[in-house]
Amino acid sequence: MEDWEPGARAEIAALVTAYNAHGDRGRFDDLLALFAEDATMDIGDGTTYTGRDHIAEIFTDTRDSVLDGDGPRFLQHHTTPVHVAFEDADHAVGEAYFTVFSDAGVDHWGRYRDAYVRVDGTWRFASRRVRTDGRTPRGWADKRLGGGA
Repeated sequence: MEDWEPGARAEIAALVTAYNAHGDRGRFDDLLALFAEDATMDIGDGTTYTGRDHIAEIFTDTRDSVLDGDGPRFLQHHTTPVHVAFEDADHAVGEAYFTVFSDAGVDHWGRYRDAYVRVDGTWRFASRRVRTDGRTPRGWADKRLGGGA
């Protein structure tokens, strides 16, 4: 293990944690700042979102669906520790699992597959791939993803 790796692992773990903390609290400007300017995000809807402005659409749509009165009162993401593999001192990849709770209980769960890059000394998401592995029937995600009314 290189001398810089423990610190880099801690910074990447904080990055992954901050993503859900900011998202769950509606702090989307802070969340988007976690991405490199040219980052990509794939949430499995057939679109690859490129750049912060395009990625912002994901969170605006989610926020609006929660606030429309038919959605849950809150969403809360719980993420496992991230497994990180370094390509070099400025590039890494990682994976983590997530479970999302709402006011009705467990809503959906899945995996993150990330690429990280150091930009001006700070770790950022270069890409994030989100895959939902399961969802509670008739829950918020199930309704959004076409599983029920």
